[in-house]
Amino acid sequence: MAKQVVAQVKIQIPGGQATPAPPVGTALGPHGVNIGKFVQEFNARTADFKGMIVPAVVSIYNDRSFDFILKSPPASVLLKEAAKVAKGAANPRTEKIGTVTQAQVEEIAKRKFADLNAPDLEQASKVIAGTARSMGITVTE
Repeated sequence: MAKQVVAQVKIQIPGGQATPAPPVGTALGPHGVNIGKFVQEFNARTADFKGMIVPAVVSIYNDRSFDFILKSPPASVLLKEAAKVAKGAANPRTEKIGTVTQAQVEEIAKRKFADLNAPDLEQASKVIAGTARSMGITVTE
């Protein structure tokens, strides 16, 4: 008999720093997943993303086994890192908190391309630039 997917859970955890405490425990506990095993596997696969938020989609099967797919970090996290700012602007229309170059935007777009809904790298760069503008980060040439 084939395994059936019972649930899919999306969680965002700092890379290499997952613990059985919330959000992991509260998201996976009700489905009967071995949380310790998930934490161990997640931390092993995300050790190189130390401290950066890493989204994961966890598929839980009817026999309480699981597998998960790692996504690239959110664009806002990558933009904050590139602009060297702690957080986005409270009012991005009037407040500009930092700048990134077009080359940095393209690098972020390359990194996130698989997770974006864009047909090519040029459109993906436009998506990332729009995220930057909505955060109060100016994109320069």
